[in-house]
Amino acid sequence: MAQGPDAVARARGADVVAEGPDAGPRERRLHPVTPLRRAWAPIALVAGWAVHDPGGAYQRLSDLATSTLLIAVAIVVPLASIYGILSWWVTHFAITDTELRIRTGLLFRRTAHIRLDRLQAVDVTQPLLARFAGVAKLKLDVVGTNSKDELSYLGEKEARALRAELLARAAGFSPQSAHDIGEAPVHRLLRVAPRTLALSVLLSGATGGTLLAGTVVPALLWLASHSVWSVLVTAVPIIGAAGARSVGRFVNEYDWTVGESPDGLRLDHGLLDRTHETVPPGRVQTVRVVEPLLWRRFGWVRVELHVAGSSNTLLVPVAPRDEAVAVVSRVLPGVNVPQEFSPSPRRAAWCVPLWWRGYGLAVTDAVFVARTGLLRRRTSLVPHAKVQSVRLVQGPWEGSKRLAGIRVDTGANKTVTVRLRDETEAQDLLLAQADRSRTGRRTAAPDRWMSTEPPPVGTG
Repeated sequence: MAQGPDAVARARGADVVAEGPDAGPRERRLHPVTPLRRAWAPIALVAGWAVHDPGGAYQRLSDLATSTLLIAVAIVVPLASIYGILSWWVTHFAITDTELRIRTGLLFRRTAHIRLDRLQAVDVTQPLLARFAGVAKLKLDVVGTNSKDELSYLGEKEARALRAELLARAAGFSPQSAHDIGEAPVHRLLRVAPRTLALSVLLSGATGGTLLAGTVVPALLWLASHSVWSVLVTAVPIIGAAGARSVGRFVNEYDWTVGESPDGLRLDHGLLDRTHETVPPGRVQTVRVVEPLLWRRFGWVRVELHVAGSSNTLLVPVAPRDEAVAVVSRVLPGVNVPQEFSPSPRRAAWCVPLWWRGYGLAVTDAVFVARTGLLRRRTSLVPHAKVQSVRLVQGPWEGSKRLAGIRVDTGANKTVTVRLRDETEAQDLLLAQADRSRTGRRTAAPDRWMSTEPPPVGTG
């Protein structure tokens, strides 16, 4: 149920305070530990030169005497420290009624004006060393930009407080109210157990295929050449790549927790680098439910999403289907993932032998749903209100079999395609989907922060 800012403020446990006269934005600096990060820039420049031309760098260093090197270090380290301190000193940020201003630059001044009503998400990330230092980065996703602006570093408590204030300002609260509201309460929806995550990584198609290749290919080489060197040269990179990818995914998705608050869905995860992300309410363009073949025995699925202008692409790394579907219903209110799909005509086998059985279509009052894949099944859901354009596509071979496809384009520059439909059905679907999209956009609720109150949902 839609609420105004005052009602949400009371739900957060804060009193609504009337906005007073604006005395001008107060400029703030980053955390005092920031110069240590900025001081690495000159050193990184030297290191980059050494990596780019290692032979020349080694030759030049060899030509220098030990005393010269010590003098150079004695000069570079203080200069790098001074650079870091001055860069930190000239960097300020301030919040006005309409925007966040970030002013930085030692030699060349740069001022970023980030409109609060264009905020997509405000994420808090903590690299491993930052966790020890008690600081965090604040990353800002803004509509219409491909890169994130960030504030590095803030104290951990200050970063969370600033994040809450920015989200409250984006929702339309007055400056005083936004400052007093504080961080929104979070209701946990789902948590992925480390054991489940580890097993799902091992059973994923990419990891399993790479490990299989790392076993079969070296065995064939041994039978053909009986050369231990050839086996090692082949097996070590393949198995190493599989291990690095699996470990990297496990470390990044460790302790994945999905929570709901008036700000939207909260995603907390990470073993070494801890990340706290936000899925903006009402701005999800596409949701995709992925079911790898080896996961189906356990009833597991993976949920991915696309948000226009945001880099967040994963909602649930692995979970039982019922729990994942419950989370999807919070991202797309009132939407259920269909179980039954209209299959392609049997003559589609002439175009795509065997794999044609993996294609399916379902249309509900709220979403357009396309299913693809036989071994790795993917179900894509597009809300009618998020459809930007609809196209009918038909190749010469499909035309000869009286088949066609429909492509649905969304605001996240993504396309969902349903293939191998009857030609007449595809033409009717084209017109019907265009009508549903127009109606959906007219009746859709505004994309607004903190517009719904989280209902009780069972935890995973």
